[in-house]
Amino acid sequence: MFDPTVYENLKVVLEGAVYDLDLSGEILVTNRSDVMDLSSLGRQYRIRFVLRGGEENTASPWAELHLAAELEDLAAELLSRKGAEPGCSLTVRFGFLVGDPSRDCPAVGSSLESIWSGRPLITQTLSYVFGSENEGWHNEVLLEFGRKVNESHLDDFEGLLEHTLLSLSALRDNHAF
Repeated sequence: MFDPTVYENLKVVLEGAVYDLDLSGEILVTNRSDVMDLSSLGRQYRIRFVLRGGEENTASPWAELHLAAELEDLAAELLSRKGAEPGCSLTVRFGFLVGDPSRDCPAVGSSLESIWSGRPLITQTLSYVFGSENEGWHNEVLLEFGRKVNESHLDDFEGLLEHTLLSLSALRDNHAF
C-alpha cells in the first residue's frame, strides 16, 4: 500500500485551499507547476494567483506559494532516520512593478513586516528590461520562514493564505506602479 509523503500531503491541502479561494471568486489562479527533478530527486510545487479584478492588468501584483522537498527530506522520512525531521520548505513570493525603488521598497518592506508581524525574512529583488526603465521596476519579494513544515502545520495554511491575500491587497492598493 502506498503511503503519501509529507510533501504530497502538504501539496494536496495547499492546492485545495488555494483553489477554494479561486472557486469563491477571491483570487484567480494564473499558473501552477508540479515538478520532480530526476537529477536531484527533489520535488517542487508552485501556484501563482492574483486578486480577482486584477487579472486583466499585467501590472497587477501576483503571489506565488512554493513548496519544496529535497532528497534528504524524502530519505529521512522513508528511512525513518533517528533525529531527522522530515518536512518541506514553504516560501511566499510576490511580484509587481514599482516606480521609485528608493521610496517604494522601504514602504513595501514596512507594510509586509506589519502584516506578517516580522516572522518571515523578507527580501526584495529589483529588475528591469534595459531601455524600459521608465515603465517601472519589477520588484520580486521573497518571504522565507526559516523552518521546515510538515503535517503538524496544516492548520497554519489558513492563516498563511489570509496573510498572503492581505499582502496582495496592500501591494495593489498602496505600492504597485
